[in-house]
Amino acid sequence: MGTQVLVTGATGFVAGHCIAELLEHGYAVRATVRDLDKKDKRAHLVALADRIGGELTFVEADLDDDSGWAAAVSGCDYVMHVASPFPAAPPDDERALIATAVNGTLRVLRACADTDTVRRVVLTSSIAAVAHGHDDPEAMRTEADWSVVERSASYQKSKTLAERAAWEYIGELPSGRGLELVVLNPGMVLGPLQSTALSTSHVPVRWLLGRAVPGSPRVGWSVVDVRDLAVAHRLAMELPQAAGNRYICAGEHVWMGEIAALLAEEFGPRGFRVPTRGIPDLLVRAMALFDKSVRLAVPTLGRPERLSSEKARRELGWGMRPVRETVLDTAESMIANGVVAVPWRSGARPSRPTSVVGA
Repeated sequence: MGTQVLVTGATGFVAGHCIAELLEHGYAVRATVRDLDKKDKRAHLVALADRIGGELTFVEADLDDDSGWAAAVSGCDYVMHVASPFPAAPPDDERALIATAVNGTLRVLRACADTDTVRRVVLTSSIAAVAHGHDDPEAMRTEADWSVVERSASYQKSKTLAERAAWEYIGELPSGRGLELVVLNPGMVLGPLQSTALSTSHVPVRWLLGRAVPGSPRVGWSVVDVRDLAVAHRLAMELPQAAGNRYICAGEHVWMGEIAALLAEEFGPRGFRVPTRGIPDLLVRAMALFDKSVRLAVPTLGRPERLSSEKARRELGWGMRPVRETVLDTAESMIANGVVAVPWRSGARPSRPTSVVGA
């Protein structure tokens, strides 16, 4: 058996692409799922491993349960802790969301520290732990910045507190243990689907392509392609100089209206009536009173995300593909997987997705 890597949250969007990246580079991959009996949810990963020809196995472990994690990390050289809750709307109880993110991260790290094989953990955090709650929201953010928990929404709190807990735990380990931590802080993760399961980050593209919204509010994101993010995970695992560092993985800010324009240009001739008009802030605020998913957008109306990925470029030799390619590949995969109805095949107007998977 070659170098063994554990990837948590196998059926998540980012985790699936990390698994593909690892298999393509010759690593043996063990991946966690919450329920081994639900084979249909990981069928696309089995097919992926068959196509690449790599070694992929699954183990059962849950972020909310201590059991399973010792067995999951046993014999592994590296761990990519990707799994984390990513709600599509504000939770009814943010304490549960935060508890899963923080305690799940600590469960994974404790299991790694208790084995003598795991050398490094790569933790998938987020710019949610970097860019929120600041007095100057439009300033350029770097890895030196941390979101202000007291001024952040539930998801941002969960990512910030989970990452801080990880660094604190690693810092308190005996010096002889030598367990290294690297953290990646990605922006809005888009890119091609591997199955019909959507991530929360796909929802705006799905809404626009399926004309489930009348237009675009003044919101936007610093986008990263999931394929590039998977490469960043591998580099963060492999390169000695990455140990003990955070790395922002995010491109230039893109407004939702700009994404709509790209989709309309490419898919309009194919019959997709992508809405390209803007939605006034006042209307968005009114809609948020009745729609919890819209409520998430209100604090960021008119505010661009400005983040620097220079450190990842410089130290990891990492790069990103153009956002146009990312957006169009995202949309093409939605069409190919039947997530969005093809206009000439169905006259039905797609409804908003009711369920998504974690990042």
